Amino acid sequence: MKSYTRRAALAASGAVGMGAALAACAPPNPGNVNAEATIPPSDGPVTVSYWAWLKDLQKVADVYNASQDRIKVETTWIPGGNSGGYAKILSAVAAGGGPDIAQVELRQVPEFALAGALVDLTRYDFAEQADAFDPGAIAQVKVGDSYWAVPQDTGPVATFYNREVLEGELGLQVPATWDEFRETAAAVSEAGKMLISLDPSDGSYPIAWAMQSGATWFRPEGDGWVIDMVGDASMKVAEFWDDILDKKIIGAGYGAFSTPWYAAAGDGDVLASISGSWSDALVETVPGGAGKWAVAPMPRWEDGYASGGHGGSSAAVLSTSKHPVEALEFLTWMCTDPAGIDAMIEFSGIGWSPAKDYIGTVRQQPSEFFSGQNYNEEVIVPMAEGQNLDWTWAPMMQRAQAIIGDGFTQAVAGEQTLVDMLENSQKEIITIMRDMGLDAEEAR
Repeated sequence: MKSYTRRAALAASGAVGMGAALAACAPPNPGNVNAEATIPPSDGPVTVSYWAWLKDLQKVADVYNASQDRIKVETTWIPGGNSGGYAKILSAVAAGGGPDIAQVELRQVPEFALAGALVDLTRYDFAEQADAFDPGAIAQVKVGDSYWAVPQDTGPVATFYNREVLEGELGLQVPATWDEFRETAAAVSEAGKMLISLDPSDGSYPIAWAMQSGATWFRPEGDGWVIDMVGDASMKVAEFWDDILDKKIIGAGYGAFSTPWYAAAGDGDVLASISGSWSDALVETVPGGAGKWAVAPMPRWEDGYASGGHGGSSAAVLSTSKHPVEALEFLTWMCTDPAGIDAMIEFSGIGWSPAKDYIGTVRQQPSEFFSGQNYNEEVIVPMAEGQNLDWTWAPMMQRAQAIIGDGFTQAVAGEQTLVDMLENSQKEIITIMRDMGLDAEEAR
């Protein structure tokens, strides 16, 4: 591989078609949007349009609109990305239209950038604003030296658990390490309950586990990508969960926050969820759970990171935007200014704040539901600060996660091990990337 920056690899607008998962519409072809001169600020008032699936986002925009009279932000609700939102966005961009801003999941940012659908924000001096963002958030929208979106919210992983049953009834402690997790899960299983229950088709969990362990599955290098899903960090995780699944000491018939999970959680039969920080709002709907639940750090490895990432979105300036300067000005306010963060929490229920030094007023208070615990400052802040900043999402992450999910289902069913699943997935992902026209090879 010859020397070649990640930025150059992604700046080749429209050079590579989208993967099949996004093939419902033609790939955007915005020309050399990231090679042409930047669009200067408007001389007069402008209206910036924003498509997203966040609820009540217009109320957030209204707070900004009332603060000045130069930029007006108008929002339009669209379905979630994989439920039609991405197809709508990409179809609009392919036709030369669409909004100025669109919500894009963090894991999808490289794919949209590779398709030429996004503006390289570094061209508009966004790097000068990067220090205002949480490092774990800003790292997920950066590839090489370029920033391709503004982080909108993230999902550092923590343990949400029924303290009354786990500690009070069973006399057990919430596990601080993965070895303790295995012991605790076995003890809970012997008591006729489940510590956690996993959706066997959800590939986001193995990904979060690998991120925390220190794995870096997808690494832009030279003029291509190095894929490393079978390194020591990944194999440690796979072997651990193969043992857990073989012993059948956790549930694997339904995932957290499904209807059966809520029923079991309300009865005290499933005791925890190890998931993104946004889980707090969902746990708070467990029947009869008020005052019984608490939050603890994600179990960790001795040589790993404090937490993995589970979910989160960005706000991306689309390559067809006529007002990128004003769009970026609004997004920087929304995602770093206390007024913007508080509005997103109040009206849109975002996950973890993308701002470096502000988590939101309401999240600085003790929680009555979570046993009076000030869990955001005590637990989630350290989880957010302890992320794997070397992790980079693949430029076909939607399909990669589906492959992992299919393999996870087979592993739960005993049809293959997770060790084999990672090996097989790596081969399949490399083949897909090469079919997309990318230079992809295994780590050596």
